Amino acid sequence: MSESGFKIHAMELGPMENFVYLVEDIGTRRTAVVDPAWEVDTIIDTADKLGLNITDILLTHSHHDHINGIEGILSHVDAEVHLLKPEYEFWQRELDKPNLHNGGDEISLGDSKITIQHTPGHTPGSACYQLGNEIITGDTLFVFGCGRCDLNGGNPEQMYQTLKNMKERLPEDMLIHPGHNYSVTKTSTLGEQIEGNPFMHYEDEEQFTNYRMHVHDKTRDEPYASLSKQQLRIANLL
Repeated sequence: MSESGFKIHAMELGPMENFVYLVEDIGTRRTAVVDPAWEVDTIIDTADKLGLNITDILLTHSHHDHINGIEGILSHVDAEVHLLKPEYEFWQRELDKPNLHNGGDEISLGDSKITIQHTPGHTPGSACYQLGNEIITGDTLFVFGCGRCDLNGGNPEQMYQTLKNMKERLPEDMLIHPGHNYSVTKTSTLGEQIEGNPFMHYEDEEQFTNYRMHVHDKTRDEPYASLSKQQLRIANLL
């Protein structure tokens, strides 16, 4: 449990090892579902067993494997949907009165404050949700990996800048909660990613883009483990 009064509950659901999160404000039991998908009954049952009141839905991005449970959740509870304006424009799908945000905006969940970070690269309006010293990163940053940039809306140059900014701006002890269980561990600190995530090692945008688009998927297999700068150099990849 966080000293800030919130708790993040993780569920691994569906055929793509998605992490769906329940963000609980401990004082009020108000709860946000992050990226509801695949097994709506499990999400609802988990919230009920924990005595949580789902009031909000937070979307990191609009790919099908992260949003296919929205309607199911809304059929059970009256919740507000939140996403970034550029993602809504990219998605071009009608939602019933969504709350559209800009990067840097803050959402109040009971007594807890959630800051929305605009982190483009996987999609134009990808978002990370920061609570205290923890951050839910969707398909932007995985443990020892990052999201693909060859899918609809992907942009490796934007991903390079996003990861560079995260590395420079966020504290190294910040705890990361990724969008998929693709690694040897479910969570990690940013400092561990700076040391062992190959996508964090590049200081040249062109090299990063080549690695993300043409090399990574041919040279690494899940579950992803730490890969140091030295290991990349030995493999002539840096």
